[in-house]
Amino acid sequence: MNKILVQDLLSWLDLQLKPALFQDYAPNGLQLQGKPEIKKVITGVTASARLLEIAAERDADAVLVHHGWFWKGENPCIVGSKFERVALAIRHGLNVIGYHLPLDAHPQWGNNAQLARVLGLVPDRVDDGSGLPSVFGRGGLIWSGQLPPQVQTLSDLGHTIEAVMGRKPLLIGNTDRPLRRIAWCTGGAQGMFEEAIDRGVDVYLTGEASEQVYHQAVESGVAYVGAGHHATERYGVQALGEAIAQQFGVNVEFVDIDNPV
Repeated sequence: MNKILVQDLLSWLDLQLKPALFQDYAPNGLQLQGKPEIKKVITGVTASARLLEIAAERDADAVLVHHGWFWKGENPCIVGSKFERVALAIRHGLNVIGYHLPLDAHPQWGNNAQLARVLGLVPDRVDDGSGLPSVFGRGGLIWSGQLPPQVQTLSDLGHTIEAVMGRKPLLIGNTDRPLRRIAWCTGGAQGMFEEAIDRGVDVYLTGEASEQVYHQAVESGVAYVGAGHHATERYGVQALGEAIAQQFGVNVEFVDIDNPV
């Protein structure tokens, strides 16, 4: 089994994901130091206590997640459940590595890119020959594009999401209305709905919904889909883990701990 230095993995991740380009709500990169060498990585959406327990049970050396620790505005004290997570990771020598917005935005392994892949969405591309997605909104985190040919209505989109992602999404709008253009941003991007409306799309897809999005959808005529914060962000960290395994030859395993939110 191959092994790599933690710093070699971090240097490669920073080179690929470019965290310095983002004004994020949490630190990106190494959040807790563990063993100096890595043979096995467990990937997951969130660095929860259960994910850490599974990583320890499976003799992992690192945990790589989308939702790490130390979020802006939270209590900085290491107490309660935060203490239990940190103590668990230290006890087992786990490196805890997290990438938030940089993983959302990555054009190949990011959450938006991977959600498009699994749902068959066809992203708009910039007109410069680079093949990069055409993005908009705060931080360039919203993608837009075309729906797959078999998805003609909001009802069709709902059935596709349920079949592919294993959960029934929240649909707001006329389920029989024809759809052509879609915008999407995984996770908790309900606050960006107005920017998608202004873009002139027919439907906006994200993870969560707030009370006001119902009124925005009804009054604008733009349909809204809440497909689950966790559910829409399962795919990016899997793709990144596969890229790590290919690049370094280490053992990488994705663990999905279901979250209905």
